[in-house]
Amino acid sequence: MAKTDISKLSEIAGFIGACLVDSETGMMLSAVGGGAKFDLEAAGAANTEVVRAKLAAMKQIGLNDQIEDMLITLGTQYHLIRPLTNTPTVFIYVALDKKSANLGMARINVKSVEAELEM
Repeated sequence: MAKTDISKLSEIAGFIGACLVDSETGMMLSAVGGGAKFDLEAAGAANTEVVRAKLAAMKQIGLNDQIEDMLITLGTQYHLIRPLTNTPTVFIYVALDKKSANLGMARINVKSVEAELEM
């Protein structure tokens, strides 16, 4: 039975929203936060394309490696994408407010939540 509870991600400083996404389909498997101002379903689907593009780029340049995480820095937000180690076709996506987030702690927290997931 799958364990997809990502609610502990909401404890990260600067948390806006997070979701667990199947990168093969772009479908959201779990979500927390978001709301009317941040459409997590659309963000999850759009970031599926980001993950696919990075994997294609790695293949094209001959990198035989795995993505640990990806950071996208915007003017007011950080977006962190972490494919699951045991199920790399599924990734965690987290949006954080740049003013109050601590990236080092956020990465540790996301990795900790990943360890509790079972797919």
